[in-house]
Amino acid sequence: MTRGPLLDDEALHASSVVANNAMNRERQLTGVNSYARELGFDPVDWLTERLASADRVAWLDLCCGTGRALIQAADRLRRTGLADRVRLVGVDLVDFFDPAAASPELVCAPVTAWTPDQPYELITCVHGLHYVGDKLGVLARAAGWLTDDGMLVADLDLASVRLAGGIPAGRPLASALRGAGLGYDSRRRQVRCAGRREVTLPYTYRGADDRAGPNYTGQPAVDSIYDR
Repeated sequence: MTRGPLLDDEALHASSVVANNAMNRERQLTGVNSYARELGFDPVDWLTERLASADRVAWLDLCCGTGRALIQAADRLRRTGLADRVRLVGVDLVDFFDPAAASPELVCAPVTAWTPDQPYELITCVHGLHYVGDKLGVLARAAGWLTDDGMLVADLDLASVRLAGGIPAGRPLASALRGAGLGYDSRRRQVRCAGRREVTLPYTYRGADDRAGPNYTGQPAVDSIYDR
């Protein structure tokens, strides 16, 4: 159950749980603690395959942390001569990015308010939704930012999405996601969307609770409260 007044976005962004989270601070592009491990594929290999049938492609990483994975991706693409054909964009609430050259583009902004200037072939959010208030709203918006044959992959812990009174949204939410065209893997706790789509979910966001405690990752996370 919720533990007191719910936080709006402004209060949530000032929360120590959100500002101090370290989930993507050290994560590499490939290796043991990496995007490739969490996503189940190497993003650079995936983008490179797309270039066989496209002049340019783009990868958007939401809640990118320091942007380390994107920076490493930019370096690999530069070494293979593909840097000019791949746009890399990372968005994170905290301006704590690793030093980088002109590429990738790293933007300090809340993902709940940021809007892209183009569609993307690949959109990822690796463990970032754990610290976002309106998790479902971000998913719905991101699905609309894909190209027609693009892919969205985002970690989502259904236990952190709760109805008023603190009841976990659980299986009905998983069914709603699937009904909207978003695949949900309960084992990996991961949402996937193939191709751009307009997503409407039967939930209205009320606010966030930053006193949820550790989630399945072992790190303190944020519960998101909705009316159904």
